[in-house]
Amino acid sequence: MSPIISPDTGRPQRLPPGQSLTRKWPVLDAHGAPAIDPGKWRLSVEGLVHQPVELTWNEFEALPRVQVFADFHCVTRWSRLDNLWEGVAVSTLLGLAGGARPEAAFVLAHGYDYGWTTNLPLDQAVAEDALVAISHDGEPLTAEHGGPARLIVPRLYAWKSAKWLSRIELIAEDRAGFWERNGYHMLGDPWREQRFGWG
Repeated sequence: MSPIISPDTGRPQRLPPGQSLTRKWPVLDAHGAPAIDPGKWRLSVEGLVHQPVELTWNEFEALPRVQVFADFHCVTRWSRLDNLWEGVAVSTLLGLAGGARPEAAFVLAHGYDYGWTTNLPLDQAVAEDALVAISHDGEPLTAEHGGPARLIVPRLYAWKSAKWLSRIELIAEDRAGFWERNGYHMLGDPWREQRFGWG
């Protein structure tokens, strides 16, 4: 399988403003990893789609896979370059749900952790390098890093790549998620240092 190369990896300078390079993968979250029973795990794609769908773990694992080679930038100012993610493209999941309805413009990603959510524009969610990842650098995602499955949106700060993903909801109007309600930027473009506020 040939990986999709995220466009930002082709930049002459791959480190966004204000970031520091790390080879480690720091663990950051609001409340710690939730306990997720694989037998009860579900991922739903709903909201402004033509045919809402809910997948079991076995159904999700049977879907076509993609690999994405991308950098990973945290709002707390560290960046980890050259990550290889593997999972299911978000665009594939939306296709299973019959595609987006015309009025859909944003995504609200929901996690299994205490009602956590984050928002992002639909075009970012369906970009070629956006996926629901189940492995990182050839190893299954551990719970501390969002396993069994997390959203990966390489072109935005890492908090937009929701850990422990449970639901992808398409909406018409932008709606702040957990960190956005607590002062983080509504978009979160690392190249424009959109860390806090509307900027």
